[in-house]
Amino acid sequence: MAYKSICEIQKALLGKELHLSELVKNYISDAESKDTEINAFTSFQFEQALNQAELIQKKIESNQAGKLAGAVFGIKEAICQEGEIANCGSKMLQNFKSVYDATVIEHLKKEDAIILGRVNMDEFAMGSSTTTSAFGATRNPHDLSKVPGGSSGGSAAALAANMVNASLGSDTGGSIRQPASFCGVVGVKPTYGRVSRHGLVAYASSFDCIGPLTHTVADSALILNAISGVDKRDATTSDIPVADYLTQVENPVSGIRIGIPEEYFGEGLHPEVKEKVMSVLSELEKQGATLVPITLPHLKYAIGTYYILATAEASSNLARFDGIRYGHRADFKRIKEELSKEEKAIKKSFAAAEANDKSGLIEALAAVDSPLIRLYKESRAEGFGAEVKRRIMLGTYVLSAGYYDAYYGKAQRVRRLIKQDFSEAFSKVDVIASPTAPTTAFGLDENQDDPIQMYLNDIYTISANLAGICAVSVPAGTDKNGLPIGLQFMADSFQEEKLFNAASLSEKQFS
Repeated sequence: MAYKSICEIQKALLGKELHLSELVKNYISDAESKDTEINAFTSFQFEQALNQAELIQKKIESNQAGKLAGAVFGIKEAICQEGEIANCGSKMLQNFKSVYDATVIEHLKKEDAIILGRVNMDEFAMGSSTTTSAFGATRNPHDLSKVPGGSSGGSAAALAANMVNASLGSDTGGSIRQPASFCGVVGVKPTYGRVSRHGLVAYASSFDCIGPLTHTVADSALILNAISGVDKRDATTSDIPVADYLTQVENPVSGIRIGIPEEYFGEGLHPEVKEKVMSVLSELEKQGATLVPITLPHLKYAIGTYYILATAEASSNLARFDGIRYGHRADFKRIKEELSKEEKAIKKSFAAAEANDKSGLIEALAAVDSPLIRLYKESRAEGFGAEVKRRIMLGTYVLSAGYYDAYYGKAQRVRRLIKQDFSEAFSKVDVIASPTAPTTAFGLDENQDDPIQMYLNDIYTISANLAGICAVSVPAGTDKNGLPIGLQFMADSFQEEKLFNAASLSEKQFS
């Protein structure tokens, strides 16, 4: 396809060089031919997309089209869309059909975006590889033996394979930026409160953010402008005015101060990743930027802090999925039959032993689960995958009596110290730069039995979520095997215009 950028497509549509229906048909054709190998999509909406294309084309011809006319989206499974399954990559919600649109979906529809389908993710957004999905692993379009990153791996892979020209993902600890890095696209995590979370199935409510993945920085700016703002259905959204991000992209200022934290360039960073990132930053310096060495002293505690707080919130948020109120339900008839057999076996064993101790029998019977308790246990055991269970257990532990203050309370205090580190740094610099991930995409079978190593994939991204600031990953070239490398910029809360300024300057080196 000749066009990748939404902004280019919009110009072609207005100039009558392109018809929207033909554009959508091209994406449908690519999705049909490519996704059997990549597995980015969980479901398609081809008929609806073609119908929308015809309607929006008429609006384009009468100069009444919205800001996102020409944008063709993949939507992460954690974001609710009326009438569509929102399975969160989990057997627990495999048949859950949303009855309303998330606020971001309302914005997309209002601005005439087209939705091509729903895209895969790590189960309940818990993962860095999109291999924990109950509906199969997603593969990286650059190398099908590699992961696309996660948890928004389907969003990044569908975009990188040109099956769509934009995606929405969610970012709890880097779940937009890390897959953007692995797949060689642009991924934006907005400031917490910039974009409504209404309609996003929660993982960790004080961390979760919805943001765009696109081919260009300008496209991300265009989309973020369209989906940002106050939402009365989400009390955490901010009334701070939304800047015109696209103008900042089109007219970037080169003389910016870029903070280079020593903590992001030390042990564990692959030499090729470091070389490419520093090469881009050196070029920005030649163009007028000032590179400022900084320190973020509490950053070494970020991984531990994040996985205490995020799992604690996950434990609470996922408690609703019990087979009664929400989610997969185990076979209740079978459970009752099994419990009845257990009780009969206990009574028979006491009778065979001619036991006269009725209290012993009563105690043995009392130890048998009630049907309701067994239903809870089996529904959650069957519905959740191993990684989700691991995080629920960890979160339940840190919230339990005797450990709450030692772990959860202390982690909250460290989170505040990390936020203070960033605030002090932003008094000296406009943005902070770092690698997005310590390596390029790893193999589908790598790290699967080592959760700690998997968690370390987020080492450079989780701090932005802890601090509630905004961040973006932009392509910074490739390694010797042709796998993409990502450069991350972070800016202070509600300073997305500075973020887009830096990202635009970086992007121009590869245009």
